[in-house]
Amino acid sequence: MIGAESHTLDVLLVTARVAGVAALLAAPAGIALGFLLARAEFRGKSAIETLVALPLVLPPTAIGYLLLALLARDGWLGERALGFDPDLLFTWKAAVLASAIVALPLVARTARTAFEEVDPRLERMARTLGYSRARTFARVTVPLARRGLCAAGALGFGRALGEFGATVIVAGSIPGRTQTLALAIFEEIQLGDHAAALRLVGITVAIAFALLWWVERLSRRRSR
Repeated sequence: MIGAESHTLDVLLVTARVAGVAALLAAPAGIALGFLLARAEFRGKSAIETLVALPLVLPPTAIGYLLLALLARDGWLGERALGFDPDLLFTWKAAVLASAIVALPLVARTARTAFEEVDPRLERMARTLGYSRARTFARVTVPLARRGLCAAGALGFGRALGEFGATVIVAGSIPGRTQTLALAIFEEIQLGDHAAALRLVGITVAIAFALLWWVERLSRRRSR
């Protein structure tokens, strides 16, 4: 029992580390993309929108394989083709990278919705009062969109929490190092330990429920 509890704690710590850092990486990029797509009109916008949304429809294993090709020293793109560090593979940092990439589209789409709900006239009024673009964004746009942006970050964390396909390819399932909840559940099923798998599923459901409950509360307050 003590061993099982220790293993569960290790899995939770790795999951929190990977999902937390992945969400922190995806949030700035996702918010920037969301603002760009909500406010800017430019040639090629549809292509950018499609590219941002692509990880939502690509199989996670395909994303993992592409990352493997970029990171592997002997990948099909050639040795160190893009300057990535091959030592990143099968570390928690590789798990973070994979999770951040699959979480980014969800963060960007939610952030875009949040920015679209901010009345552009308020931003124009701030500019007429002498605010710069950066100050308008920081003092007007972000405070008005903050609930939606918090929801974007929470959904990014939740998506990173459940990532499996891309992570297992580039980071493996190393207990205490890269094995997250999703990977641990799969391993317990493979080993035939359904009680352990069910326990981990219960923990995952509880965390996901809490996240979605908080996001729904933010959405209701934003709509009011």
